[in-house]
Amino acid sequence: MTSPGGSQPFNLRSIAVAAFGPTLLFGLGQGAILPVVALTARDLGATVAVAALIVTLMGLGSWFFNLPASLVTLKFGERWSIVGASVAAGLALAAAGLSSLAPNGLVLLAVAMTVVGMSGSVFGLARQKYLTEAVPVEFRARALSTLGGVNRIGVFIGPFLGAGVMQFGGINGAYWVGVVAMAAAALLSLTIPDLAAPDASDGGTPGPQPTLRSVAVSHAGVFLSVGIGILLLSALRSSRQVVIPLWADHLGMDATSASLIYGLSGAIDMLVFYPAGKLMDRKGRQFVAVPSTLLMGAALVLIPLTGSFTGLLLASLLIGFGNGISSGLVMTLGADFSPDRGRGQFLGLWRFMADAGSTGGPLLLSGVTAVASLGTGISATGILGFAAAAVFAVVIPRLKHRRNY
Repeated sequence: MTSPGGSQPFNLRSIAVAAFGPTLLFGLGQGAILPVVALTARDLGATVAVAALIVTLMGLGSWFFNLPASLVTLKFGERWSIVGASVAAGLALAAAGLSSLAPNGLVLLAVAMTVVGMSGSVFGLARQKYLTEAVPVEFRARALSTLGGVNRIGVFIGPFLGAGVMQFGGINGAYWVGVVAMAAAALLSLTIPDLAAPDASDGGTPGPQPTLRSVAVSHAGVFLSVGIGILLLSALRSSRQVVIPLWADHLGMDATSASLIYGLSGAIDMLVFYPAGKLMDRKGRQFVAVPSTLLMGAALVLIPLTGSFTGLLLASLLIGFGNGISSGLVMTLGADFSPDRGRGQFLGLWRFMADAGSTGGPLLLSGVTAVASLGTGISATGILGFAAAAVFAVVIPRLKHRRNY
């Protein structure tokens, strides 16, 4: 397969730095501050509930800004949107690092975390749109799985770098790690020419860009079928992050044991993204979509049956493996069904649905736990995995993308 801009055979390594370097740095910046946001809020006088809300603002900012992010990307293009998002996130993290000096530090921290979330939505959408257009469809799943995997690696490494700097600079050191990472992401995005994606052409006369509404109406069938599976998968993913520490605490484990289990699950998660992308490219998306959701669902159903460190570790490793092989799945399916015209709007709606699931998963766990028990709540979230697998098994083979993969 020739590259988008020339006659040479396409090689994913040829765009590795341009495509994945900024994502690694952006993820690193986010990961560095994730463990300290709640602690910073508490130091500024917030209650536990308010501190948790401020952490949640990152997710809410990303969720609600997905639709405007598509318009930002359309107006400024992928490259400049990525640069701008990195700069905005860096400035927000700098403000968060200085919040202890501000008279209304808690408000400043809340605004900063919201901006970080909004920047993340622009960055993520622009990266996805760029790779969708720059990478041949035969390599699409590998490229997007690698994009998701590299982001996870950055988020995984970030807390360790933040912890190292905090030994010398206190809790605010984590924010300065984030600032440096975001600045590096912006510079890398700015200086590498390969980030300029080729224009997508549908072979027709250019006309007015489709609106979010028109794209939502014309692709309602996709959103109400594959999109439901994506919503369920995202709810499943976000729930698993809460389930492991909560069940460890339920079993009376100390923080060290819980962190070890969580870390090992994350390590498995990061090891399998590329083989899964290769499988999707060669065999089809359902060969990863169905097994990954079944594995995560089964592991979550098994967790309430565990009563020891070893049992919870094994179930958590299974969750990590299932989640790891699904790396990039949401982005790949979004790219597959996105139109050439209106792709940014489509992906904005797609990411909005995914983030809705990410927000709803922990809410389901919380609601069922409040009414019944933690074990019942975890089992209920596991059922989401079986539901997602059923949707993907039925819908993906039936709704073939217009290009063969």
